[in-house]
Amino acid sequence: MIALDLNWIRSQFPALTQEINGQPAIFCDGPGGTQVPKAVVDAISDYLLTSNANAHGAFATSQRTDALIAAARDAVADFLNCGSDEVVFGANMTTLTYTISRAIGRTLQPGDEIIVTALDHYANVSAWQALAEQGIVIRTVDIHPEDCTLNWEELTRSLNERTKLVAIGYASNAVGTINDVAKIAQLAHQVGARVFVDAVHYAPHGAIDVQALDCDFLVCSAYKFFGPHLGILYGKREHLARLQPYKVLPAPDEVPSRWETGTQNYEGMAGLLATLGYLTELGHRVDPSMQNRRAALTAVTSAIHTYEAELSQALLRGLLEIPGLTIYGITELNRLAERTPTFGLRIKGYTPAELATQLGDRAIFTWHGHFYALGVIERLGLAASGGLLRIGLVHYNTMDEVNRLLQALHEMTEPVGVGFANRLSSQHIS
Repeated sequence: MIALDLNWIRSQFPALTQEINGQPAIFCDGPGGTQVPKAVVDAISDYLLTSNANAHGAFATSQRTDALIAAARDAVADFLNCGSDEVVFGANMTTLTYTISRAIGRTLQPGDEIIVTALDHYANVSAWQALAEQGIVIRTVDIHPEDCTLNWEELTRSLNERTKLVAIGYASNAVGTINDVAKIAQLAHQVGARVFVDAVHYAPHGAIDVQALDCDFLVCSAYKFFGPHLGILYGKREHLARLQPYKVLPAPDEVPSRWETGTQNYEGMAGLLATLGYLTELGHRVDPSMQNRRAALTAVTSAIHTYEAELSQALLRGLLEIPGLTIYGITELNRLAERTPTFGLRIKGYTPAELATQLGDRAIFTWHGHFYALGVIERLGLAASGGLLRIGLVHYNTMDEVNRLLQALHEMTEPVGVGFANRLSSQHIS
């Protein structure tokens, strides 16, 4: 397998050439939304210029739209390793989650139970908590605050014959923790419960195989893995066919379109198709022997995982050298496989907003706050004081950017960042 070609990768993303205050912009904001390749912009523009029409019409542009929908479903099916008829598109992950939760709610009885976790984005919590209005019991599994991992003992104890669904995140968008979704699905299925997976944060960092996970539903958002704003839902076909969605009559009743309310974001599908085309091409570059799309996508995510682990190691080592800095989550270098390159932190004497503002002035883009991961922020006791500063890397980030970020943090938190600058000049962090 060939290593990632960072020069080629970065050449595909025009946004990375921006300058702020005379300095090259560094995008450490990936968990909040990634940049897109130029091919995505071109595909959206081309659709709007040449094929812009509603679906199922008896004329050329509508027929092109029908073909686009089919092609986008096929591409996502390869991305997730599922059938094309198991792919549903929507406005975003949150909307799709509420769509499914309301349909599942129609099948539940008072006293039935749903399990959520304190580690999750609240899009995968609030949608299920809303069902408490009809007598559904919502159980929240706690975390171990020392490393922000799930409390497996509590999860196991919470599962029982009344459990109807487990809503779980593949990875935490606040602190990077990766959950063992396949193991959770196995435990849930043993008591007859279904599993709903939020893979929004995980999607840009690792291969998703819904067959191997054996989850019942999985959602992700294209704008988190280098695409446009478009929500994606996988559902096992038997569930999509059996459950009854709320919909406008006389909308189609076939799977999967029965789940897609209103006119869809066709230009977004064109952009998504181009996103997966970019990732496929990158997969062919890292392993030319991978001829089909699914194989190429698996190859590229493996290469991305390896490269991001190198970035994580360098960033983690550097962060641990900064006085007064606390990292929330997994910090052991031998456990990098258990986390994404997303780090939530605080520095004594600074609010997260102050840190993000100063970094932004240096053209380094990070996020601050709770990131809708209210459970983990509250569990860590940080909700009232501004949450966390979040640094999130993806495969288009470079080691030089990591070094510049670390130097900036030293300069901001020390009277003069001379010591770190000297270390950088004598021994490059790698």
